[in-house]
Amino acid sequence: QVQLVESGGGFVQAGGSLRLSCAASGIIFRLNVMGWYRQAPGKQRELVAAVASGGSPNYADSAKARFTISRDNAKNTVDLQMNNLKPEDTAVYYCNSRMGNYIRWGQGTQVTVSS
Repeated sequence: QVQLVESGGGFVQAGGSLRLSCAASGIIFRLNVMGWYRQAPGKQRELVAAVASGGSPNYADSAKARFTISRDNAKNTVDLQMNNLKPEDTAVYYCNSRMGNYIRWGQGTQVTVSS
């Protein structure tokens, strides 16, 4: 059974930081591209950052220079360090795994940034 379990969301003031973590099970972690997506109210889900094993991370323009994605293939985890958060970063953040056409999602974790 595939499980992606996110943690680390919460409430923070603008300019603050949060670190999201995703623990994966039931997948061959090292073969999956791992990513973080987010969905704000009334908006479509969008990519924040993604990284393949041994690859360079891919960031949305809104995340560049502020967010850092990292993965640990030994622990089957992928983290998202978010710095200098802005109110427009408020959203539900989802962990994602992708291997070919096999795509899985976590349940999401809320991030709220106040101005």
